[in-house]
Amino acid sequence: MKVLKVTDPEFKKYGRVINNVDLSELVTAMASTPCPDDVVYVAGDPALEALEVSKKIQTVCFGELPIQVGYCNGHNQKLNAVEYHRCSELNIAQTDAILIVGMQQDIEDDYTYDTAKMEAFLLPAGTGVEIYGTTLHYAPCGVDGAGFRVTIVLPAKTNAPIEKDHVAKNASACVNEDSLLMAVNKWLIAHKDGGQAEGAFIGLKGENLTV
Repeated sequence: MKVLKVTDPEFKKYGRVINNVDLSELVTAMASTPCPDDVVYVAGDPALEALEVSKKIQTVCFGELPIQVGYCNGHNQKLNAVEYHRCSELNIAQTDAILIVGMQQDIEDDYTYDTAKMEAFLLPAGTGVEIYGTTLHYAPCGVDGAGFRVTIVLPAKTNAPIEKDHVAKNASACVNEDSLLMAVNKWLIAHKDGGQAEGAFIGLKGENLTV
C-alpha cells in the first residue's frame, strides 16, 4: 500500500498537522509507556493528563472542552476496522507510525464501506495531527514491522462503555447508524478478517489493508 506523508496536500481533507503547540513534553513522557506485541489502548492516562502540555492542548486545540489524554501502542500492520467520532481526535507520535484513513462521506447507504477508498500516511515521530470528525480511522500501524507509540487525545468519556439502549447489533446487517455504536462517541464498521468484538457490524468490503 502506498504511504504518503501527513505533510502532503492529500492529507488536508482528513486532518491537519498541529503546529501551534509544543508537543515535546508529551512525546518524552510517552517513551515510558508500554509497547506490547499486540495493541493496547488506554483512553486516559493520569500521568499524561497531568502534564502542562495536556492543559495547553485542552485550551488551544479543544477550546477548553474537557479532554482525555491516553495512548494506543503496540504492533500492528492491518486496518481491521474503521471508526469515527462526533469530534476531532489528536494523534501525537512518539515513534514513527502509519495512519490509514478514509472519509465518512463514502460510507454507503447500507453502512458498508469499500476499503479501496482509504489512504495511508506516515506520521513521523514527534509530530501531532488533528484527525477530523468525518475521518474514518482505527489503530495506527508500525513502520516496517516495528512497534509504535501514539498519544490519543479525545473529548472526555469517548470510548467509555455505553449505558443506554441502542439498536441491537447484527454482524451481517445494519438497521441504522445507531447499531454501529460500540462505545460512547464511537461508531465502528469491522472487517470480516479483523477479529473485532462480538456484535460489531461486518461492513468493510474489499481487502483488510496491510502496510
